[in-house]
Amino acid sequence: MVLWGTLVNVVAIIIGVLCATVLFRVSDRVNNCILQGLGLGVTVLGISMGLKSSNFLFVIISLVTGAVIGELIGLEQKLLSIGNWLEHITKRYQSGEGRDISRAFMTATLLYCVGAMAILGALDSGIRQDHTILYTKSILDGISAMIFAGTLGFGVIFSAIPVLLYQGSIALSASLITSFISTEHLNLVISEITSVGGILIFGIGLNILHIKKINVVNLLPSVMVITIIVVISMYFG
Repeated sequence: MVLWGTLVNVVAIIIGVLCATVLFRVSDRVNNCILQGLGLGVTVLGISMGLKSSNFLFVIISLVTGAVIGELIGLEQKLLSIGNWLEHITKRYQSGEGRDISRAFMTATLLYCVGAMAILGALDSGIRQDHTILYTKSILDGISAMIFAGTLGFGVIFSAIPVLLYQGSIALSASLITSFISTEHLNLVISEITSVGGILIFGIGLNILHIKKINVVNLLPSVMVITIIVVISMYFG
């Protein structure tokens, strides 16, 4: 089943959040300390991924172009509106702590979707029906979901929806992708996407640490732009 790995990933996130809701009751002091640790870890992960590019000029062009596209269509505001809507319809179930569901939804969604494992795992599921990478990602996402839900709140659970749509669409279209791009070229595309994704994850880390507010959502089109640039360079470069 092509979507099996993605479904396991979604279930892992949901279980992680539910476990955190039942088991974790941390003070604000502990919560802030955990968030600082997460922010540092996410930042270092972003740096390591961001250095994967073999042509950083492409990465810079894609980030600039993606930023323009994201700002023009107001991508962050649209995702924030979804988060606010989710917060509104679940308001009656929130605890007195008043956790920000929008922030939890956006942060978790970006972390789970922007990364090499999401793309590689979905491609493996679609092409070879090998779900090993997504099984590994499920374990990592389930653990991180527990931590994020314990610090950011219940809104993390809604990130399972974009994960299903994003990874599921890649898995379903994987067979079409391989008919147009060779394995060698596909690996090149993935390395450049990983670099762009790492920079976006670095931005998420800065947001978590409150060092600088980065509009990471509006930079998301960069992932699509870098794919187009690399494909064009392969066929016309």
